[in-house]
Amino acid sequence: MSEIKTIGRCLGQGADGSIWFFCLGCNGPHSIKVNSPNTPGPNWGYNGNADAPTFTPSVLVTGAQHVTEEEHATLMAGGHVEPRPLVCHSFVTDGRIQYLGDCTHVLAGQTVGLPEWEASWSNW
Repeated sequence: MSEIKTIGRCLGQGADGSIWFFCLGCNGPHSIKVNSPNTPGPNWGYNGNADAPTFTPSVLVTGAQHVTEEEHATLMAGGHVEPRPLVCHSFVTDGRIQYLGDCTHVLAGQTVGLPEWEASWSNW
């Protein structure tokens, strides 16, 4: 992962220009490309406010959830653990993240403020 510098209260920026924010639902960072219409791949609009960002359209992150300590022990003992899908779908508006109902984490359906980037990133 490239170096990420703090650019505001709740955002970081990668060397490639990507914008990073910390997701309390996933307990980890998400990154998006913003305002780069000439680069391939998805691109989000960004209001330019690193203290109260708005991104459009919604942000959808999919993958597999991290294994729990118990699942890790099972795997280390040679057992099998079924992967658990991860869906984190949200709108980020004025520095708040609205988690949509299709999220697979505990914040589905809730709206919370984006946390401080420095504190969240340093504890991750």
